[in-house]
Amino acid sequence: MKRLLAFLLALSLSLGALAEVRLRVFVGGSNQRPDLMRALFDQYLADKPGLKIDIETGGATSDLQRQYLSTVLNARDDALDAFLIDIVNPAQYFQAGWLEPLDAHLGPAEQLLAPYLAVYREANVVQGRVAALPAFADALFMYYRRDLLEKYGLQQPRTWDELGRVARQIQQAEANPKLQGLSLQGAPVEGAVCTFLLPYWSQGKAVQDAQGRSVFDATAAARGLQQWVTLMDQGVIKRNVAEVKTPDTVNEFKAGKVLFALNWSWAWDRFEQDADSQVRGKVGVMPLPAMTGGQSATCTGGWQWAVSAFSRHKAEAARLVQFLSTPEASRFLAVRGALLPTYAELYTHPEVVAQVPWFADAAAVVRHARSRPVTARYGEVSDALRSATNAVLARSRKPADAAADVESRLKRVMR
Repeated sequence: MKRLLAFLLALSLSLGALAEVRLRVFVGGSNQRPDLMRALFDQYLADKPGLKIDIETGGATSDLQRQYLSTVLNARDDALDAFLIDIVNPAQYFQAGWLEPLDAHLGPAEQLLAPYLAVYREANVVQGRVAALPAFADALFMYYRRDLLEKYGLQQPRTWDELGRVARQIQQAEANPKLQGLSLQGAPVEGAVCTFLLPYWSQGKAVQDAQGRSVFDATAAARGLQQWVTLMDQGVIKRNVAEVKTPDTVNEFKAGKVLFALNWSWAWDRFEQDADSQVRGKVGVMPLPAMTGGQSATCTGGWQWAVSAFSRHKAEAARLVQFLSTPEASRFLAVRGALLPTYAELYTHPEVVAQVPWFADAAAVVRHARSRPVTARYGEVSDALRSATNAVLARSRKPADAAADVESRLKRVMR
């Protein structure tokens, strides 16, 4: 009898331990809205008494978050069960063996990813497996001082050359030496990759072919980099742009010191809601200008939910990220946090449009945005593009020399 009681007690304790599963989820920094993610977690947990979710936050930028996750995952640490990753990372992380294939738990790729915008379907399938699921979308937008263009009767510029002329006209009329014509990211950060690609893509060029091999055009790249140098020479872009990071552009535009600003969707709330914003009610969003003779092009962004290959609770984590990627979760993030949906139909959903009217115009930008190169060696590709951009804007390299160096590096990396 004693043995039976001891056995039953041990079994009871064992079942009790199994009944509670605690997941640890990395949700990034303030731009990824940990507060809203916590609210979604609480919704999910409402009917799951045996499940607990702990949040981990950190990293003000995607670069810092990537550094942290790379350290944890490279060590095969099981401390994290799930995490948010930038759209450029699924291929890189999956091929490093860091991500659990979600189709192993949730069903085939075609079924799982069919409802999402195409760019997110493509980014999250690697070697036929589902590496991650979309959390929320993003793209690089052109914000502008609508009030100043209206004041001087000027139209939205359609090319970068036109933007230069419009900016100079307003700068001269306002007679404010601190007023910049255009702010973009020139520091050697991830934002500078998009700074490099915008005028390059605008010329109809691609970085890689369908097999992932480099098809880089150094001549077009040099023309694109020269476009930024020309705008610097004209006084439209400030001379120390090689030091400008993503938050710098937001803060300077918010302070009323910039006419046109390239930044991500989260910047809108900073302009319209921050107590210290000098531009509330004065901001417009327009299509990105094109190179003369080219087409408008922008850079897609966004965040994906992934499950660690080293998690001890892969199945539970997979079901959680599936919930976090539903239309209901996407609508919640759009309405409560102005985070762009990954479902096309939500851009016209009455509740979303009522809360965030500018999303109606954002849909076309997101739908036609282009992905940065998709490769397991993205870190090296990113370094090549951002370094070239920074060197040219710092005046330490000429556009043609920097473009030739990128071409050489990409041929080694993307074969």
